[in-house]
Amino acid sequence: MFWKAQELSTDEAVVAWGDPGIQDFHNMNWSANNPMLTGLYYRPYYQITLCNDFIRQASDANIAAKGITGADADQIKKYRPEARFLRAYQYWVLMDLFGNVPFATDEQALGSFTPSQINRGDLFKYIETELKAIENELPNAKANEYGRADEAAAQALLARIYLNAGVYTGTQRYADALTYAKKVIDAGYTLISDYRMLMRADNNTNTSEFILTINYDGLKTQNWGGTTFLTHAAVGGDMVAADFGIDGGWFGLRTTSALPALFPDVTGTADKRSQFFTQGQNLEINDLSNFKDGYAVSKFKNRKKDNAVGSNLTWVDIDFPIFRLAEMHLIFAEAAARVGTAGDKATALTYVNALRQRAYGNASGSITAAQLTADFVLDERTSIVTGK
Repeated sequence: MFWKAQELSTDEAVVAWGDPGIQDFHNMNWSANNPMLTGLYYRPYYQITLCNDFIRQASDANIAAKGITGADADQIKKYRPEARFLRAYQYWVLMDLFGNVPFATDEQALGSFTPSQINRGDLFKYIETELKAIENELPNAKANEYGRADEAAAQALLARIYLNAGVYTGTQRYADALTYAKKVIDAGYTLISDYRMLMRADNNTNTSEFILTINYDGLKTQNWGGTTFLTHAAVGGDMVAADFGIDGGWFGLRTTSALPALFPDVTGTADKRSQFFTQGQNLEINDLSNFKDGYAVSKFKNRKKDNAVGSNLTWVDIDFPIFRLAEMHLIFAEAAARVGTAGDKATALTYVNALRQRAYGNASGSITAAQLTADFVLDERTSIVTGK
């Protein structure tokens, strides 16, 4: 639902289905009664409720009262900052999509009161304060178990909220976005050599680039959302489901002509990020419900790097990156293009060209300093994340 709200409401993606409320996104015709938005609104609060209760139950006093000591008590205490991070992340989702929202923390017992609405700017301050408070309590970057938050995850979320702070609070914080994106970039992450392998069934091996993931396993985490949705929903028409390591397509997702227009060669021969299925597909969309109107995006495949299929043909093994290094490159670049010093812009140019050199396999796609504008970075971000 988060993907649908973020992507179907833009000129990047459409869906063929007629589920109640789903076409409202692309038609720019939604209301508070939209069932997709209602579900999206409730799910962060469900997760926040779980986090609040865990944090409350995991206080030192409650741990002692339950007779938990030793290694078990130490482990619970290590979980607390992670739960606070997850709560802050969910509040970011609500702040970003809905603005002023009901607010509750672990200070109130579960079910003991009706939350009051918090101002969007005040919620920003809360998220910022929480993330800074736990930044040094979380494990060092890359030191936690794969799929669990560490200090780099907190820094990545700070970089993300600082980039958009002008919308959230009315005050721009681009300099802080530069600072926190740089912290993550300098934490030891590296870009993998082949962009296309980021969306494969064994992408859990991409730990050099992934900062925080939602882990999916075709045998153990079976649900109809996540990367199962992103993989199946984009397959239809003349596409062969087996090529994607799945047992069938859902004939749903395509892109509008705006996205292919960002690539000089939609076949992906030059720019490996260009992953479109065009056979039998029309570039222009005349009928949202017709899968063959609009190119299909073919980037998610339930196959491993050696082309072996995942563990299950229905539910996929592809992990979902909440944060990855490429986004930090682009956050730094956008902030530098807007307010950065000459040195910041020079650094940003190297970050953007590192992404483009990976995509092209050489320097043929590199840009010049004059080309590094905020609008260019926004197009570049669209190129790497649509369908993610």
